[in-house]
Amino acid sequence: MIYVFLANGFEEIEALSPVDLLRRSGKDVKLVGVGGNVITGSHGIAVQTDITEAEITLGKDLEMIVLPGGMPGTLNLEKSEAVQTAIDFCAEREIYIGAICAAPSILGHKGLLDGRKAIAYPGFETQLTGAEISEHSVEQSGFIITAQGAGAALAFGLKLAEVLTSPEKAQKLADAVCYPEH
Repeated sequence: MIYVFLANGFEEIEALSPVDLLRRSGKDVKLVGVGGNVITGSHGIAVQTDITEAEITLGKDLEMIVLPGGMPGTLNLEKSEAVQTAIDFCAEREIYIGAICAAPSILGHKGLLDGRKAIAYPGFETQLTGAEISEHSVEQSGFIITAQGAGAALAFGLKLAEVLTSPEKAQKLADAVCYPEH
């Protein structure tokens, strides 16, 4: 199970591109609404979620959580007790956490990036407490995968699919969607 948390003001491309790629790779992905079942992105696109934050279950079937960026979506994610609990659950068990754009700042504020390479949207580097700032648009450091922003959403989604499947399956997925650089 993969949970992709959506809060009002999320960046649509950063959420939905990875969801699409993960589902194409055969993964069970649930959109989780923080604050309700219909969440509106930063560009006015309303998305019907599969479940709300109150309905998540944290257990052995959890493979990954994903935190899209966007403003004020990132701030709304960070305020959610359910999101914080899910992050803690994953960090304690080294279950994959993906965060893109401004969302890696949430991990930085929690001290989860100490000694790790990470990347975020330009201007958010100071919020990645303890991290070595990466030069790449997508960076994996152990069980944490960070990405720079909307332009990196496909590369981010492919990296998430790769760590949960295999490099070969991710390459086939990249070829299937005509991604030129994977």
